Amino acid sequence: MLDPLPDPITRTTAHWPAEARLKFTDIRALILEAGARADIGPLTESLKWGQPAWRPDRPRKGSTLRLNWSDKLPRTLALFVDCKTTLAAEIFAAYPDDFQYESNRAMRMQLNAPLPKDAIAYLAHATFTYHQNT
Repeated sequence: MLDPLPDPITRTTAHWPAEARLKFTDIRALILEAGARADIGPLTESLKWGQPAWRPDRPRKGSTLRLNWSDKLPRTLALFVDCKTTLAAEIFAAYPDDFQYESNRAMRMQLNAPLPKDAIAYLAHATFTYHQNT
């Protein structure tokens, strides 16, 4: 029998609440658009640690950006960057009120709040060009 959800990201997000899936769709579009604008070549979209993730295909261009919903914090979505980078600090400096920051790796958003579109686009661009700029 054919899998009705062949895409692993669709299979993963299919278990999320409707509100999280809708926000995911909007965030995914912002991330892909930022990747295209970054002029770093194609992005790989995959699962990392069971979470939707994006990374430039070409080596030494940028870092990985992940997004997740969790039933432990069901009213939020979180974007994750590599904790060995300065990305979280850079985003906090530019957009201190747009996310709930967790350590040096996570930026959390409330599902019932408007998306911080400029902050997400900035984060995606900074992540995908990280090694070009360091």
